[in-house]
Amino acid sequence: MSRPTRRQVLHSSAAALAGAALAAPVAFANTAAARPADGHGHLAGHGHSGGHEMPEPFDEMYQGRHIEGWPADEGGSENGGHGDHHAGQAGPHEGMDFVVRIDNDDLHVMRNADGTWISLVNHYETFTTPRALARAAVRELQGAALVPVVTG
Repeated sequence: MSRPTRRQVLHSSAAALAGAALAAPVAFANTAAARPADGHGHLAGHGHSGGHEMPEPFDEMYQGRHIEGWPADEGGSENGGHGDHHAGQAGPHEGMDFVVRIDNDDLHVMRNADGTWISLVNHYETFTTPRALARAAVRELQGAALVPVVTG
């Protein structure tokens, strides 16, 4: 009986390690630890089909800051109406699915393909709802004013 060479053992070990590394995220994805409890995390869901339903509007005080959000096509608070722009000009929320404000200043938010949300304040963190995103932005700002994004 012939013995395996060092090269054969190393290749087998590398293949086994690669297989384990590729299988671990799939095994972890369905565990309770992978599901976010507070709206923060990479997985969307919590009873939503794929996380692509439009989130509920919100209006609350959080850590002394007024945060609010609503679907962009619904209008919103006194200055947040979507239909108040002139024909041929883009409105303040044009191209946005959901409007989020902190102390009456717009926070630019974007929906990812997987249904999670990001903002310019927390660009490298994803959140399952715009409310969780707004709360995280308030924490990140640490009392600083939100600087509006100027485009065009």
